[in-house]
Amino acid sequence: MSTAVYETSRKIITNVEKCIVGKRKQLVFSLVSWFSGGHVLLEDVPGVAKTMLARALAASVGGKFKRIQCTPDLLPGDITGSSIFNQKTSDFEFRPGPIFANILLADEINRTTPRAQSALLEAMAESCVTVDGQTHKLPPPFLVIATQNPVDHEGTFPLPEAQLDRFFMKFTLGYPSMEEELRMLQLLETEHPIQSLKAVVSIDELLGAQQLVSKVYVDPKVRQYILQIVHETRAHSDLALGAGPRSTIALFRASQAMSAIRGREFVQPDDVKRILQPVMSHRLILRPEARLRKMTADRILEEIVAEIAVPTLEENGR
Repeated sequence: MSTAVYETSRKIITNVEKCIVGKRKQLVFSLVSWFSGGHVLLEDVPGVAKTMLARALAASVGGKFKRIQCTPDLLPGDITGSSIFNQKTSDFEFRPGPIFANILLADEINRTTPRAQSALLEAMAESCVTVDGQTHKLPPPFLVIATQNPVDHEGTFPLPEAQLDRFFMKFTLGYPSMEEELRMLQLLETEHPIQSLKAVVSIDELLGAQQLVSKVYVDPKVRQYILQIVHETRAHSDLALGAGPRSTIALFRASQAMSAIRGREFVQPDDVKRILQPVMSHRLILRPEARLRKMTADRILEEIVAEIAVPTLEENGR
């Protein structure tokens, strides 16, 4: 079981790294989210390959890729699609919007209005959209990768906490090192590698990996470890709002996916630690006085993990 997920993830990562250099950790996070049926929020400066990551993932599985450039005048119908009157049939027919894809890139999501942002919520939660009272299923697998610029806040509409909580993971790509950027220039010398990127995994294989991930064994000690971390956030003095039950489920699913990607059939405490910050940090709200002391959600999570005893498991994870 774990071998199949490991092989699938290895093929995708190797393929994506033909056009994206030095982002192995972020690639793994993306696959953890995709294999868990979650969605990704990338908060980073322009030009660090956020769009390229989404395109490369879609190309690697032969999936349909669509991009929405979020602007203040974007309407919900521009995302979901709308009903158009057909004069030949004298009836309305549904024209699907760009959300009907395997990977949807919502570029600069915080530049569009809350009304347009909310058009993504039903799709992210239930993999379907409702237009004019009719519900339409989205093609599986479905992944939303949303981006936002953390530097330029003029003319933006910050995502509310409830909407941030809908994203399975939030992380950054960051600038490449000098060696990685030199390698990037070599790759781009003739043409962009994304143009020749081929599918290495089928859609059915990816869907199979998602099913196998949900069967990864989680020992009761590890379940208790996850619950302790979540409940400590709710009692922490520097947090105005701790992690909710959706966070617990996300941490549980992400731990299973991380374990399967690493070729194991059971979850270790280290798997929980590896994906803790991208899964949890955006779900925590700091108190104003904590912000004044330069505290961050990542630092608080590090303190919580340091104070909780790590469970010991047998070799077979039981």
